[in-house]
Amino acid sequence: MFKVLLVEDEDMIRRGIRFSIDWLKYDCIVIKEALNGQDGYEKICDLEPDIVITDINMPIMDGISMIREGLQKHTFSSIIISGYNEFHLAKQALQLGVTEFLVKPLEDDQLIAALESAKAKVDLIRKYEIISNHPQEKEEILNSKFLEKETKTSKYVSRMITYVQENYAKKISIHDLVEQLDLSAYYLNQKFKAETSYTFNEFLNRYRIQKSIDLLKSGDNKVYTIAQDIGFSDYKYFISIFKKYAHVTPSQYQEYFGDKNG
Repeated sequence: MFKVLLVEDEDMIRRGIRFSIDWLKYDCIVIKEALNGQDGYEKICDLEPDIVITDINMPIMDGISMIREGLQKHTFSSIIISGYNEFHLAKQALQLGVTEFLVKPLEDDQLIAALESAKAKVDLIRKYEIISNHPQEKEEILNSKFLEKETKTSKYVSRMITYVQENYAKKISIHDLVEQLDLSAYYLNQKFKAETSYTFNEFLNRYRIQKSIDLLKSGDNKVYTIAQDIGFSDYKYFISIFKKYAHVTPSQYQEYFGDKNG
C-alpha cells in the first residue's frame, strides 16, 4: 500500500482529486490533505508519505519549495499538478526528481498513469534503502522476496482493508474482525490508524463516500437509493457524512457533474 499526501490550497480542486478515483484499486491510500506548502511540509515530516501530489502556486510556501525542503527530511516520489502559465517551472521540478508534471484540468487517466510511475519510483527507492540497510542480503533483495516482506502493509491492516472493500455495502464494524483476527478492537484500531492515519470507521465512511461519488457520476440512481447501496440505512446520516468529506450535498455534486458533462 502506497501512502499519498494531497497538497492543494483550492478546496474544490483538492477534493476533486481526492474523490476522482478509487485509490485502493491502485494500491494507494490518501493519508491526509494539506492546505498549503507549509502545511504539506509539516505533514511530510510527520506522516512520511510515499507519494506527494501537489500544486505549485500556494500561499506561505510554494510546491517546489515544499518538495525541496521535504526531501531533506524524508524521501518520497512527487507529482506536480500545475496551471499552464507555470510550466516554465518544470525544469526546477525535474531537478528535484519530480516523477510527473501534469497540467490542469486533470483527467483521471493522467492521474492514474502518473501514480503508476510514482509507485515504480517508490519501489526503487525502497529497494535502494533496504539494500543499504541489509548489504549482506543483497541477492535476496534484488530477487524482490525480501523487498516484499519489508514493504507490504501488515497482514492485519491488509485484511481490514479487504474486509471493507468486500463488505462496505453491509452493516459492518471493526468488531466483526475481532474474532476473525483474534485481536482486540482497540489494538486493531491503533494498528489501522498507525498505518493509514484513519480509524477503521473513518476509513469505512470515506470508502463508502468514494463509492457513492462513483454512482453519482453515472447519474442513473436516486440519492436515497445510492445511500442504501453503499451501506447507509439512515439517509440523513449519509447526507451529513457526504457533506463532511465532499463539502457539498450529494444532489449538488450530482448536479455539478451533470452540468460538467452536459
